[in-house]
Amino acid sequence: MVKAANSRGAAPGTPPRTRILVVGGGYVGMYTALRLQRKLRAGEAEVTVVTPEPYMTYQPFLPEAAAGSISPRHVVVPLRRILPTCRIVIGEAQRIDHAKRTATVTTLATDEEGAGPVEIAYDELVLAPGSISRTLPVPGLADYGIGFKTVEEAIGLRNHVIEQMDIASSTRDPAIRDAALTFVFVGGGYAGVEALGELEDMARYAARYYHNVTPEDMKWVLVEASDRILPEVGPEMGVYTVRELRRRNIDVRLETRLESCENRVAVLSDGTRFPTRTVVWTAGVKPHPVLAASDLPRNEHGRLACTAFLTVEGVEHAWAAGDAAAVPDITAAEPGRTCAPNAQHAVRQARTLADNLVAALRGEVLTEYAHKYAGSVASLGLHQGVAFVYGRKLKGYPAWFMHRAYHLSRVPTFNRKMRVLAEWTLSGLFKREIVSLGSLEHPRAEFELAAGGGSGPTPPRPTPRPPQDSQG
Repeated sequence: MVKAANSRGAAPGTPPRTRILVVGGGYVGMYTALRLQRKLRAGEAEVTVVTPEPYMTYQPFLPEAAAGSISPRHVVVPLRRILPTCRIVIGEAQRIDHAKRTATVTTLATDEEGAGPVEIAYDELVLAPGSISRTLPVPGLADYGIGFKTVEEAIGLRNHVIEQMDIASSTRDPAIRDAALTFVFVGGGYAGVEALGELEDMARYAARYYHNVTPEDMKWVLVEASDRILPEVGPEMGVYTVRELRRRNIDVRLETRLESCENRVAVLSDGTRFPTRTVVWTAGVKPHPVLAASDLPRNEHGRLACTAFLTVEGVEHAWAAGDAAAVPDITAAEPGRTCAPNAQHAVRQARTLADNLVAALRGEVLTEYAHKYAGSVASLGLHQGVAFVYGRKLKGYPAWFMHRAYHLSRVPTFNRKMRVLAEWTLSGLFKREIVSLGSLEHPRAEFELAAGGGSGPTPPRPTPRPPQDSQG
């Protein structure tokens, strides 16, 4: 194992700078580092961010990116650009030894060097690795399932849906056509409902350009294990959402589970069988595995036990927030409740965490995190949505408009806000783009065929990416 160089940046006779390690480049990681960058004095501390990707993904925009309403590059925020004074390490934290104040990290160069992971030493730790997809041992899921947690998965799913329409349009086999035009989404939370709503809307629009595929030919199925969907918007809006989706001929199956998707056949717990080439898995998340590979205390759900000051309970010099942290909700009427692991809390927790970390370095008083949940908004496709905000219920166009306005205000950087707004404006003036760029996923296929003499068969397209561990 190699120890990474960690210059304390101190001239002779001056105190060394505090080394702050931020694990994770998602909402909490990026916003914490951004605020530290603004509030720390010159030479007071050095901030290192360890993240698997060189960008932060604004996940609420993934459904619109999948539907083609927003360009994929505008859904992500490049970390090196907005964190110029931080050290960015593209890698994965494998283990945290807080007793020794070290993190074991594999980087893109780890395999090339052949020297094993590196150890990064720190004085203050901010643990915000996010969450990963929570999968179940469903037969066939690893082979045929598609996740919806990263921008790559969202764009891959868009390409896949359009490709299935192309297959259905050209095949002479009714069974293949039926399977290609059947789309099964598992999970009735935000990710599943919004992805289904946006993609169904996009596919219905695209069908007008096919001579033999109509919206009525397509079968969209939403499978949810509980008795309602979108619990965050309340029971009444949840019932409205089910009614609205069914009005669009989307088959909503409540209190139903996916039992198997082997051999491209989705088998549900109610006995229904759907031959399908598309199974999208959005059935929840779980804590990142690095939490279990640390010596920090966790609760019964595997999240870090935290205080309202966003410190790790019973541990000094360790901080956490977001999906990885069980933060007490001091605004809740019921004692013992923790903050929901969502973006609304994560962004605000990051600000409080950074402020408290700076205050701790300067020996000042810390502030408890307190935010009363404002409500939720969800898009169901173009001009359709539901919202429950400050006790008020909205549906249809007003909810959809509020969804866009809220997330436009929350997406990081003025640059991204203007680009997203420009794309929305242009999409209102011109027709949608319905081109599949699936070849981007394997761009060397044609060259490899040419380099091989042109006589070999065309390389087969791989099956869609299964749900995988990724940063939240």
